[in-house]
Parts: sequence; structure tokens; C-alpha cells
Amino acid sequence: MSRLKGDVAVAGIGEVPTGRYPERDCMDGCVISAVQAIADAGIKKDSIDFVIPCGTVFSSAYNSDLVTSRVVEELGLKGIHNNAQVFSGGASSASILKVAGSLVESGIARNVLCVHSDKLGTGLSGQAGIDLFAYAGIHREWEVPFGQHYSSIAGLVTTRYKHETGTTDEQITAVQVSNRKWAELNPNAMFRKPLTIEEVMASKMLSTPIRAKHSNMLADGGAAFIVTSAERARDLTDTPVYVLGSGGRVTHHSLSQEADLTRFGYADAAADAFAEAGLSPKDIDIAEIYDSYPIFELIALEEMGFVERGQGGAFFLEGRTWPGGELPTTTNGGMSSQGHTGGGGGVAILVEAFRQLMGKAGERQVPDARFAAVSATGGTYVDAQIEILGNQIS
Repeated sequence: MSRLKGDVAVAGIGEVPTGRYPERDCMDGCVISAVQAIADAGIKKDSIDFVIPCGTVFSSAYNSDLVTSRVVEELGLKGIHNNAQVFSGGASSASILKVAGSLVESGIARNVLCVHSDKLGTGLSGQAGIDLFAYAGIHREWEVPFGQHYSSIAGLVTTRYKHETGTTDEQITAVQVSNRKWAELNPNAMFRKPLTIEEVMASKMLSTPIRAKHSNMLADGGAAFIVTSAERARDLTDTPVYVLGSGGRVTHHSLSQEADLTRFGYADAAADAFAEAGLSPKDIDIAEIYDSYPIFELIALEEMGFVERGQGGAFFLEGRTWPGGELPTTTNGGMSSQGHTGGGGGVAILVEAFRQLMGKAGERQVPDARFAAVSATGGTYVDAQIEILGNQIS
């Protein structure tokens, strides 16, 4: 457990639109997001003393720039004590929040700038994109030679889950429709046109039963947030968001070594997070669930305790996760509709949780939201990370 409850808060957020932006340099997305977050927090930029840039996967050269403090130079920051990259794939959002929160809680840092930017949409050639998702986190000796890749992983997990629960393709597809309902209201989303179950089911088959429109969509994007102490945050803004609980489980590297393809470590991770927060799933107003493919959003929602095992598909199909539904879920549209920006997919979902709890989500604002649960996972779903956030201390 993080043991940060009530001591640490987020005071400001920033984000650039997600999509295909060949004219926008990756550093531009990073700097613009950071400037927005600094302004939103109402702090002077030189009061930041620690910068945590998330890892970037589209370019090793650009990532080296992040490691060697280019963000500090581009922003003209004068009070920086440390620049240290934190990266754990899609779980980077949770890792960065834990590290930044611990730095603040320990007194090592006062104000931490956490920032991500990537260009998976236009910064990778076709073959480079294929290679990235054919090798990253997939065992080179025992899995790559047999054709394992991320769509086949999603197909394998989906097939097993359907067998165990009786969930239908229509119910699984309803996750994509729900995410798109939210993206339609999100000015930063890549895809904002309505999406139907029939449209998804008519799209090209990728890896049975996963079709093209079940998949995440590679995009350019960036986001940032400012972590500080709860006390300072209350002085800076009327809308701080507190870290209330955290939990995580790492279960494998190779998917072939995962003991349960339809549960992973979410139940244990969520139990720790809810226990630290002193809350239960019934207290949560918003579930910001890492999606990538619909099956992983379904599994996380169930294992975290929001719905019974095997009932998640019906929950989505009935519209209970849509705008106006009883449990607003993945309210930025997720990686299928806002877009997948590498480690930034999880960062975007985390920033959306902050935005909702700050009351800054505009047309898609969930009324009277107090508490949010946020999930993240990296690689071939190697871990389950859960954060519980609130605009009040539980």
C-alpha cells in the first residue's frame, strides 16, 4: 500500500488533443501540457523542484532527451533538484503517481511536475508500429516465434472469458459503444462520431473474436499533472484531488505464465486500495478503467467489485456505464476512442479522473462526483494497478 492517504494531492492538470498530429512535435505536446498544468495549479514554474517525464516509445532519441532533462530546459525551470524518468508501460500512470506522492510525503520534493507525450499515431512507420506491438513484453524465445502479439493476446483472453462466463460478443462490444458515448463529449478525443455494435461487429477480424474496432487506436497525445502536499494544494486551488488509496499486483512477464487469464491481479490490488482509502466499490462515483481492448475493461470492472463475475457485459450493454448511467466508466473514451498514446494511455485516464473530481470535465462532467477508482496495467497485462482518488478525504 502507498500509505499516502490524505497527505498528497494533485493541484493542476493539462492535456493536448489526442489524434494524428504530424505537424505537432512531441516536445510541443509535452511542453503545452506542462504549461497548462502549471497554470491550472496556480503556481510559479520555478516552484517546481522535481520533474518526472514518463517514458516515450515512438523514438529512443526523443526518450533520451527526456531522460537528460530536456523538459527542464524547454520550460526554463530554475528550481529543479531532480529530473528522473519513471516508466512501466501502461501502468506508468500509477507508478508516477506513487513515486511523486512519496517524494512529496517524504519532504524530498514540494511540487512535482509529471508529464507525458508520445507520437504513436504519426511518429512510427507502419513496420515500426507492427514491431512494437509484436515484441514489447512478449517473450522472444517462447512466444514471439509462435506469432504471439497484442491482438492475439486479446483474442485468447476474450475467448477464455466467454467460455467461463457465457458473455456474448454483443456484450463485449458494448464496452466500445460505452467508451465512444463518452468520447463524443470529449473535445480532446481522437474519435467523436457515434459507434454502434453493428459497426464494430462488421469490422475486419483481427484475431478471433477480436475485430478492428475492438482494438485501441494508436495516436499522438500528451498530458501532465502537478503533485504536491494536501496542505499546499488547499492553498493553491479550490479543487484539489487527494490520493486516498493504492494497490498493485505484478503477476507475470509472459502471458503464458499468468495463472488465470480472466482475472489477473485486480481483486487483490483493489482490496488493498479500497482498504487504505476506507471505501468500498459502492462509494465510488466514477470508474476510470484502462481499456486497450474491451475484455480488459470488463475484467477489471468485475474483479474490482463493481459488478458480479460474468455480469459486466450486460452492465455495459444496458447503458449503466454511459453518460447519465449509475457508474460512469472510462469517461474520456479510453484508448479505443480518445486514443492509445503508449504509456500515456494510462496517464490520460488518470488525468481524466483528476479532471472529473475537479469539476472541470465540461459537457461530460459527472454531477457531484466525490470519489473515483482508476486502473492501469502494463505490457501483456503484467500487473494490475488501482488508485482511489477523492475531492474530499474519506
